[in-house]
Amino acid sequence: MKISNRRSRRAAAAIALGSVLALTATACGDDGSGAGGDKGSEGSGKGEIVFWDNNGGVRTDIWKEIIADFEKANPDIDVEYVGIASTEYQSKVDTALQGGGLPDVGGVGAAMAAGFAAQGALEPLEDRLSKSSLNGKLNEAMIESLKSAGGGDALYSIPTSANNGVLYYRTDLFKAAGLAEPTDWDKFYEAAEKLTDKDENKFGYTIRGGAGSIAQALDAMYGQSGITSFWDASGEKTTVNDPKNVAALEKYAALFKKTTPAADLNNDFTKMVAQWDSGTIGMLNHNLGSYQDHVKALGVDKFRGIPQPTGPGGKRVQVSNPVDGLGLFKSSKNKEAAWKFIEFAVSAAENSKWNESAGAVPANTDAAKDAWISKAEPTKLAAEALSDGSTTIVQLPYYLPDWNTISKSDNEPAFQKVLSGSMSAKDFLDTLADQLNEAQKEWTKQKAAS
Repeated sequence: MKISNRRSRRAAAAIALGSVLALTATACGDDGSGAGGDKGSEGSGKGEIVFWDNNGGVRTDIWKEIIADFEKANPDIDVEYVGIASTEYQSKVDTALQGGGLPDVGGVGAAMAAGFAAQGALEPLEDRLSKSSLNGKLNEAMIESLKSAGGGDALYSIPTSANNGVLYYRTDLFKAAGLAEPTDWDKFYEAAEKLTDKDENKFGYTIRGGAGSIAQALDAMYGQSGITSFWDASGEKTTVNDPKNVAALEKYAALFKKTTPAADLNNDFTKMVAQWDSGTIGMLNHNLGSYQDHVKALGVDKFRGIPQPTGPGGKRVQVSNPVDGLGLFKSSKNKEAAWKFIEFAVSAAENSKWNESAGAVPANTDAAKDAWISKAEPTKLAAEALSDGSTTIVQLPYYLPDWNTISKSDNEPAFQKVLSGSMSAKDFLDTLADQLNEAQKEWTKQKAAS
């Protein structure tokens, strides 16, 4: 990246950072102004609202089912569904922030909350939630995660679900090869090698080299190194380029083309999942969201989805499981109807329905008690691993307004260079660390001044 572009991005991030701190500091006395100065309005509570799905194509069918339920229960409200691919969602919202045309409601997960809030795009939701039937019915940890992601003092998104990293493996291939379940990283690497036969187009693993690759690489790094915090004791320097993490990334990236398909260099999660479901690849790191895809493709007897492998001393370390949610855009002209849709979508029955389809952990605590969870093994095991003390979570700095840019457009192309061998893991992580340290320093400085 050219220095001028980087400086421009950093300047924009600094402006955004100041904005989000101002927003969070004054959330209770918000003047109602949104992106572009559009305050929006409560509206009549009837008529049409527009909903943008942040995982269009993947979750389109279940959202259309929920919308149909909502329109049946609220015949005076029509919901226009717009499905947007997860890889395009942020740029779509950013473009609308500049030129207008934001929806009434949209998906707002932890990774995007700070950036959208910093631009004044989102309505603070604590007051609405406190008066809602949802009050006291949502997972508190998920609420706190979204609060932290949005800046720490205000809630800009109502949680719908939590995802978790999962290691899927082909039980039939492991059994045929006489391999033990890949419960730790040593067994993982052994299986990746033994299940690979390039002449037969068989591979032990599929690695994510396209969109979304950074979070998965971080998960593999911290899982192997056993480092349990994203920042050092000072809170000012990231641990991403700790020598243990560098060694872990070197080992992980070395799998590319050795025990993985060459196509992995450009594969995002949809291509990676489809490749695993239709081929003879031993293992796949993804999350709970692809469980139903695997069931449809393979049945329940040919694979398992287990918690991430354990590392040093039998300890499991993984990066924070992303929390997804629904945000109310401040420019909406029908906030009352939009909020009704959010309430309905996160009600026990609908939230359970959505999460069963996605294989994720419901935010609604009543939905989380439903029987399907015990039948969806990866979801059940993930919930147990997160609650039984066996897993330490490294919290990613979603609160940094620049986090999404740093972890995506700035560094996904660089990670591809690491995979292809044209950049060292150390150089990659040192560059990433410099960017994160600068963003954290600016955040700390602005927060102290607010």
